[in-house]
Amino acid sequence: MPAVLITGAASGIGRAAALQFAQQGWDCLLVDISPAIAALPAHCLAQGAASAQAFALDLTDAQALAQLGRQLAALPALDALVNNAGISDSSGRPLAEQAPAQWQRLLRLNLQAPQALFDTCLPRLKPDARIVNVSSGAGQKAIPWRGLYSPSKAGLIAWSHSLAQRYPQLGVTTLCPGFVRTELVQGLMDAGRLALADAVAKIPLGRLAEPEEMAAALVFLAQPQAHVLSGQVISVDGGSGIYGGSSRCALSTAVPAALQTPLHLQLQAGSNAACDGAWLQALQADAPAHAAATGAPCQGVVSTQALAPAVSDLLEAVLSAGQQFAAAHARDASLLLLLPASAPGDVPAWQHQTALAAARMLVATLACELATQGLRINALLLSPEQATEAAVAQLLPLVRFLAGAQAQFVTGQSLDISGTKESHHG
Repeated sequence: MPAVLITGAASGIGRAAALQFAQQGWDCLLVDISPAIAALPAHCLAQGAASAQAFALDLTDAQALAQLGRQLAALPALDALVNNAGISDSSGRPLAEQAPAQWQRLLRLNLQAPQALFDTCLPRLKPDARIVNVSSGAGQKAIPWRGLYSPSKAGLIAWSHSLAQRYPQLGVTTLCPGFVRTELVQGLMDAGRLALADAVAKIPLGRLAEPEEMAAALVFLAQPQAHVLSGQVISVDGGSGIYGGSSRCALSTAVPAALQTPLHLQLQAGSNAACDGAWLQALQADAPAHAAATGAPCQGVVSTQALAPAVSDLLEAVLSAGQQFAAAHARDASLLLLLPASAPGDVPAWQHQTALAAARMLVATLACELATQGLRINALLLSPEQATEAAVAQLLPLVRFLAGAQAQFVTGQSLDISGTKESHHG
């Protein structure tokens, strides 16, 4: 059975993730400073975990980490490490007025502890292990009066990227949650200190995420199929990270689909017969594996329309695909656009990158506009080699995740999985 170590596992996202890993039969190693962690292994075993063990320790304590390292030596090698533990600063005190003691604890736990824990676990990581670091949308834009929370999360994103480059055999990703209905947030709403309409004012999908949705993303990113995302940041935020509008987003009345809702995936074909054929064949070959699922399925569309057009037509191809998708689905569906990461033929790289940047922003804009209907739009940037039949089959788990119910709080994202320098640097 695969083994995972999860920090911050006693509550919130960490606890939800532990239970979902357990449901899939993983060996669960559960770390938290809270004494409440002691009760979690029994719940994991009840959910189907192969084994479960709790470690109550302070991740900022070097001696405690050394002891953990000695304990891990006698346990199963790790397939995945989830750095989820973290704290915020709710004092409201400006940084200019903070003493070192106030911000040092936050920095040690949020940024330095994940690095120290990785070093501790490295001898016990399998050669192709996956590392998932939980950052925050606050790591991508400054949130004032929360101390060093935003800087610490930005540093975690950067460290994840450098780790992916240093250890290419590992899969290293960063999850950036949006506004999640944790026990703390729900308590604030119950006490009348936080209005739901205010909480979702900058979330295009118009609702809060549930901890189980973050957990579903963590479980996927811990799988071998997620290695193609190594080095990437995955924002599970309902579109808040891409939204730049001044108007308030409407509160959604839609009920989120159950995470295990089956997915009906279809192709929106483009003009490249070979590419379209590879995707159509892969989808048809994959369909029987999911045919036994019961219940009304989620509707997902994979579009190859933007893979083959001339550079001057890339933006038009993305817009056309979005318009066709919106016309065919009144609400509650997902479109995954496939975009060319590198320039075709003799087109200059700078020209393609200009068009690609515009196309990626168009994906985000469409996602914001269509979110009120429960329609999601995301994109994957592919290399030419990833359009072959064999490569397409390997990408299907990622495609199914992004198009399905487990990623229903992901929208407006353009993930570059091409591995080409051009797509990163132009």
